[in-house]
Amino acid sequence: MAEARVVTNTWREELASLVEDTGIMYAGEPVELSAPTIFGGGGGGKSSGFGVGVETEEKEAVEEGESLKDQVTGFMKSWMEMLVDLGKGCKDIVMQSNLLNEDSFIVQKVGKPMAKLSARFEYLNEFLPEDRDPAHAWPVILSVFVIALAVLSVNTTQESMVPPVKTVRVHPPSANRIQLPDGRHLAYCERGVAADRARFSIIAPHAFLSSRLAGIPGAKTSLLEEFGVRLVTYDLPGFGESDPHPGRNLNSSSYDMLFLADAVGVDGKFWVLGYSTGSMHSWAALRYIPERIAGAAMFAPMINPYEASMTKEEMRRTWDHWVQRRKLMYFLARNFPRLLSPFYRRSFLSGKHGRIDRWMSQSLGRKDESLIEEPIFEEFWHRDVEESIRQGSSKPFIEEAMLQVSNWGFSLADLRVRRKCQKGFLLWLRSMYSQEECELAGFLGPIHIWQGMDDKAAPPSMTDYITRVLPEATLHKLPSEGHFSYFFFCDECHKEIFSTLFGDPLGPLNEAVSIDETPLQEEVEEASSTVHSSTK
Repeated sequence: MAEARVVTNTWREELASLVEDTGIMYAGEPVELSAPTIFGGGGGGKSSGFGVGVETEEKEAVEEGESLKDQVTGFMKSWMEMLVDLGKGCKDIVMQSNLLNEDSFIVQKVGKPMAKLSARFEYLNEFLPEDRDPAHAWPVILSVFVIALAVLSVNTTQESMVPPVKTVRVHPPSANRIQLPDGRHLAYCERGVAADRARFSIIAPHAFLSSRLAGIPGAKTSLLEEFGVRLVTYDLPGFGESDPHPGRNLNSSSYDMLFLADAVGVDGKFWVLGYSTGSMHSWAALRYIPERIAGAAMFAPMINPYEASMTKEEMRRTWDHWVQRRKLMYFLARNFPRLLSPFYRRSFLSGKHGRIDRWMSQSLGRKDESLIEEPIFEEFWHRDVEESIRQGSSKPFIEEAMLQVSNWGFSLADLRVRRKCQKGFLLWLRSMYSQEECELAGFLGPIHIWQGMDDKAAPPSMTDYITRVLPEATLHKLPSEGHFSYFFFCDECHKEIFSTLFGDPLGPLNEAVSIDETPLQEEVEEASSTVHSSTK
């Protein structure tokens, strides 16, 4: 049986048949394949496993005579030809839509500048094949270039530039708890020296979106021991591990603080520490339980932004510092508090961590921006938020927001030291000759306020109002400091604070003794004499 010789097309010819004729033909000898045979039958050709006879590998290599480089070059040229055809098709679509006619708006506005630009880069056409129209080839090349850059950008920069979003973790309960007279439980935390060795006791309610874990962020235990300080912090109702208290107000908040002090063995008077929005609970303690408060330390204290006794200028300077989102939060808290829940669910109750300025709708100063980028602050902030939202409910946060913008039940002016005399003409006449029927009202202890002058969350205009209605308060202005930079993770600042409040460090008491309150009595007597002299 005679062997049949079959001439097949090369891969070049097969690829060229899919596009228009380019004029490029393979000049080598055709590859010869023997006719198929039935399982090794007939002919002298080599038979494959499928009965197809082929030439030997040596003869095929000689007849082919095409290297790998030539194959790659041919493939790339064919690929570019297909892209050129794609560009022609896109051009035809555009031309049929009349977008590039001479009378069209696009050509009239863009035509001349593009003509000048193409004239400048006309020399680049020398790098194109002679049979290629630059108007068709360059758009294709630029498109491929842009796609390549986009792919490289996605693969190399996206993962490195965007930090991963951290999820909120749930921690096992760890707080000590007391039972209040109404049956609720209040979670608290103690740091510093023991109760029987404490020279000074401080109770600190926390701010919005915080917990008992905050206290004085970064304050070292060695510093507390150096000054003999016992620091007690607690979770507000519904926060952390404390039970909710529907319908709570600042009056009930102050008595929660009083019951906590008695339950943990704080004998006599104690100091209150208020930071940011937590200061309203400290103000309430000065108003409702002044007989148990030795003094107050306020840091960036917040007041009711709708306080009626603020002047128009104080009101304007306060609101001008806040971003629009924060103003909206105050408006909703005052008028439509139920609408706050969706905002909270999409932010700090979403199960994801975020920046503190975003969650709190705050703008930050330079030092605050630098501080929140530090790993130690981020670790503290994440853990504090996780504890704050432990119960997963938006109600305590709505209640806290409402407390700040509603009627507190008192004014800061009520804390001012003044003489309170019994009413009646005879009593008044007797008081002209004797001071026994008159007593001092207001808060008689010291009030220290620290205010960062670059604070955009609790702006300095708030402390200007406070010192106007409470001239006895001592204001410490902090140039260039923000809302967080002085109070958070600053060892020197913490020591300066304790030295201002308590004087020289004397360490803890060696044994349980009654604390000498002579300095406090001297301050009371001095305030009394000042009031008497002002009323004469």
